[in-house]
Parts: sequence; C-alpha cells; structure tokens
Amino acid sequence: MSDAVVIESPTTGADLFTADKTVVVARVTIGDGEAELWDLDRLIPAGASVEPVTIDSPDGLNVLRHSAAHVLAQAVQQVNPDAKLGIGPPVRDGFYYDFDVETPFTPEDLKALDKAMARIIKEGQTFRRRVVTEDEARTELASEPYKLELIGLKGSGASADGDESVEVGGGELTIYDNVRGAGRESETIVWKDLCRGPHLPNTRLIGQGVQLMRSAAAYWRGNQANASLQRVYGTAWPSKDDLKAHLDRLAEAERRDHRRIGVEQDLFSFHEEVGSGLPFFHPKGGVIKRVMEDYVRQRHIEEGFSYVGTPHISKEDLFYTSGHLPYYADTMFPAMEFADEDRPDLPVQRYRLKAMNCPMHNLIFSSRGRSYRELPIRLFEFGTVYRYEKGGVVQGLTRVRGLTQDDSHSYVTPDQAPGEVKHLLAFMLSVLKDFGLSDFYLELSTRDDSKPDKFVGSDEDWAKATAILEQVGRDTGLDLVPDPGGAAFYGPKISVQAKDAIGRTWQMGTVQYDFNQPARFGLEYTAPDGSRQQPVMIHSAKFGSIERFMGVLIEHYAGSFPAWLAPVQVLAVPVAEAFDDYLRDVVAKLRARGIRADIDLSDDRFGKKIRNASKEKVPFVLIAGGEDEAAGAVSFRYRDGRQDNGVPVDEAINRIIAAVESREQV
Repeated sequence: MSDAVVIESPTTGADLFTADKTVVVARVTIGDGEAELWDLDRLIPAGASVEPVTIDSPDGLNVLRHSAAHVLAQAVQQVNPDAKLGIGPPVRDGFYYDFDVETPFTPEDLKALDKAMARIIKEGQTFRRRVVTEDEARTELASEPYKLELIGLKGSGASADGDESVEVGGGELTIYDNVRGAGRESETIVWKDLCRGPHLPNTRLIGQGVQLMRSAAAYWRGNQANASLQRVYGTAWPSKDDLKAHLDRLAEAERRDHRRIGVEQDLFSFHEEVGSGLPFFHPKGGVIKRVMEDYVRQRHIEEGFSYVGTPHISKEDLFYTSGHLPYYADTMFPAMEFADEDRPDLPVQRYRLKAMNCPMHNLIFSSRGRSYRELPIRLFEFGTVYRYEKGGVVQGLTRVRGLTQDDSHSYVTPDQAPGEVKHLLAFMLSVLKDFGLSDFYLELSTRDDSKPDKFVGSDEDWAKATAILEQVGRDTGLDLVPDPGGAAFYGPKISVQAKDAIGRTWQMGTVQYDFNQPARFGLEYTAPDGSRQQPVMIHSAKFGSIERFMGVLIEHYAGSFPAWLAPVQVLAVPVAEAFDDYLRDVVAKLRARGIRADIDLSDDRFGKKIRNASKEKVPFVLIAGGEDEAAGAVSFRYRDGRQDNGVPVDEAINRIIAAVESREQV
C-alpha cells in the first residue's frame, strides 16, 4: 500500500483525496483487519490506514460498474414500476442486473433504458449509504420479494457467497439511496436498493462510457428450480473513448470467432444427433489437428516421454481409488451399469467414461516393480476424456464435452521433483512459442485453507509442493500471479496464461504437483538402500486440450494460419485452362516435397479463383500464364496481396519449404 496514509483524526475519503478527481473510493484498513472499500463520504476512524482507489484501477472499475448496474435498475423501475429487483453485480468488462418482469426485454427496450440511464447519470444523483436493521430493511423493501429473501439469507447466517454478496455481503446491512439535490432543503430520495456497496459519489461520475449490450433469461440465484428472470447486461468504462475501444475489441473478437471461421473454412462442426460439445473435425480441420498431434508427439519423445494408450471407459471404482469421483462427480457422465450374462451370480458393475487420464497411467506404473534407476518415468498419451460441462458453459471448441489432452505424468523421486517441474514448464513455454504465442504470465493455484474439505493431504505436503512450484515459477522470470483456492484437490498447480493477438488472456497448459494419488494407488519404487519409497507424480498438459488449443489458434490468427499449420499451404491457379497441365506438374513437385498443395481447376473465372483463395486465407498462391510457362516460372502471390512475378519454379518451391520449416507467419 505505497499510497496509504494513517489518519490521525476521523475524516472522510472525500476530504483526504479532494485534489484528485479520479479517486472514487477509499481502501480502508482498521487495525489488523482486512482492507475494505469505503464510500468517499463515509467517516473513517482515527488510526486507520487509507489508500486512494482511482476509477481506472481494477477495484475502481468494479465500483463504476456496480454503480452503473444500480442506475440500470433505477431506470427499469422508472419505465416499469412493476419490475421486481434481483441482483446487480459487476462482472468482467461490465455488469448485469436481474429483473422479474412479465415480458422479456427487446432491443428497443434496451435503447429506451440507455436513454433513461443517461438522464439519471446527467442529473448527478448522490449515492448515499445507510445502515439499517433487518426489520427496517424488510419494511422499506416490502414490495421486493427477492430482496427480502436476501435479507433472510443474511439473517439466517447462511452463506452469501457469489453474486449475492454485492447485496448483503458480511457485516452491516445497508441500503443505498439515490438522492436528488443532495445537501439542499429540497433533497429527495428518488430510488433505493439493498446493497453492500461501495458506490461512486454520484451518478455523474459514470459519464458517457456506459452502454447496455443485451438481455437473456436467467434463474434466481443461478438455480433452475427457482424463478425465471430477465438479465440485462451492460458495459461501463471511465470515458467514452474507453467504451469505444472496448466495443472495437468486441467487434474484432467477433471477426475472429473460431465458430464462424470454422464454418467458413470448413474445419469442424457439431451435430445435435450426437450431442452438444462433441466436435467433428472435417478434412481441413483434421489436417490442423494431425499437424498439432504430430508436432507435440515428437516433442514429447524428444523430451524423454514414452507414448502410451489407455481405455476410454473404466469401472467406477478406479475413480474412487484416485479420489476424483467424490470431487468431480457433477462433471463426469453418469455411470453405466452392466451385468455379466454368463455370470449372473456376480454383482452389476458400474462403469464411467473417463474424465481424466491420470488413474490409468498410475495402473501402468504399478504394473511391475520399479527401481529408482528408472526414474523419472514419463508417460504421455493423447487421452480423450469426457466431461459433462453444463449446457450454458459449452462453447465451440474452447469448452467441449469430449476433449483430447496431450496428457503426461512424470513419476519422480522427491529430490527430482523441482528439476522435473522446471523441465516441464520450459517444455510447455517452448511449445506455445512454436505456435506463435509468446506473451504470457504464470498463475500459481493454491489451496483454500478455509475450505479443508475440498482438499486432501497434510499441511506439510501442501507447503512443500507449493514452495517448489512457486520457486520454479519465479525462476522463469515471468510474472507469477497468485490464484488462492484454485488448486486441484490433490495438489497445487502452475498454469500458463497466454495472450492472443488482440490481448485476450487464455489459460493454456498446466503443471500440477500430486502427492495424493501415488499414496492412494500404493505406487512405490525401490530406493538405493533397498527400501520401498513413494514417488511424486507431476501432471502436465502442454496444449491443455487439442480442441481448445485449436480454437484459441483460430482466433489468434483469425484463420490466417502460418504456412506450417495451414490445411492448404499452396493453391495453384492457372490463368486459363491451357496452363492446367503446367501447374499440375508444379503441384506434383510440391507434394513430393511434403507440401499440402492443391490446384483450382474449377470453371470459375480467374478473378474469382483469386478471390476464393484470398477468402480461404491460403498462405501461397502460384499463378501461371503464357510468360510463366515459357520461362519455367510462376507468379508468387502472398496472402497480404504482394506478388512476385517470374519466380523460377525451383526457387518458389524452396521459398515455400523454408517458410514451412521455419514456422514463420506469412
């Protein structure tokens, strides 16, 4: 808290930071307590440590967006007084608010609400915090059934985790009034909402950087058994220019959407006849998938891994042994029951589609005795797993129900563990760089000590594993961002967070330290002194999943893949039919050198063939007419529209091979 000050006498954040108009709330720490965000007009006691929070900081943006959500709710009830209020939290890049209304919101409704919000914002209404008792809150909000439920939630002592915490949170129960003409004799409370806060000092500070985006159906508190509501999403930024930049980013993201490009370039599809989240790769998408698999398989072999294969289905007990089933039952497909017709005396067996590969690899390790001389033992497979992601979460290739992981598990001695983590992390980063992703940071996921039932293992094991991952992560020189509570139940992990061409962050591969499964499976190796010792198991996936990684690559390159990944690397386009045979020979030479080359022999006119090649984003187009044939040359056209005429055929082939082998983007 470098900007923090310790105040000597009671004061407000408004008085402390009056010279800086970008400060919207104060971060206050009292004694040994946790820091809290306070409204600027709230009286801060002497001895408290106070830090300014500006509107463009992460916390400041959340306050801006939460305040915008309140203005949205006020606008909705101005337009429709019968609307009942749900909750309205800030979310990444924006906010939403849930409403119980008779009819869903239309695009025209959102435009009208945008205008109503603009009037409230321009008016400069003051957000004023009031502490109330439960009885007072119930009286004031008697017409708001969802707010009354939240008051009851707080009063019962039940958890208010998640989005509901913006309403009741912890500590005092508060209502925020929107006050018109604050400080005048004529001041009027024009609207109120149950809220934990804090908020901006007044609505005018929301400015012109707010816009409603869309509406959708939702369920009260996220439970489908509860009432159906209408959710309105919006975005809010410190300025109109910031809003425009955000909308431009959204437009660019839409242009790069892998689902749209997948259809345009005939890469993959999904079919309701099979089920949601189960992708089909078409021939061109299959080429990309095969190139990815060939690359990463070879890299694993070079890095000392042995390629293995395991079944897609297993008896359910295996996942109890590993410890996964109690923790991940909700995301595993339901059990299948089978009776042995030849042995009716045997009990019915329950089987599961595997949702993870590690239990299978443990069985390979335990299939025979192991010596310390063999360690590290590194097993790798393209393991297809099945996870029952909820319908609202499934999204194209980036969130599927059937996914193939480039999954590996290293079995090492405790002394070898730090070196193996370092080896795996370097391996993973080199893979990302080869695929054109070079801007990344690391995230260290640790256990949540307040929820011991969600994690297994001793404090000593967790401390040791976490310290190893943290040290190796810092040794890379990359930023290491904490992710408290994000660990798997069996151990901490490091994940690589990579930025794509337009600055979005994607979680890619992970390295996980596991001291749990070796114990549960009784894995052992013979140590130098002849004793039986337990290995450490380290999980890693370089792509994460092939499907998700491909989806990220499609969006990163906007479908313009580097030549080594492109489904069609070269397209030959004859100027006229007379030059078909000449270019057939050129294509044959390219194919003989391992290049994926096609020739356009369609009846389309020459100009349309060129446009088609551009639309398909083929890296290289070779054109031939009379002069080219006479000179044993081609016209060499690049994807960006540049063209070299009269390039000798052998030189053109060598250029293409060099571009493919270097993995350069052209």
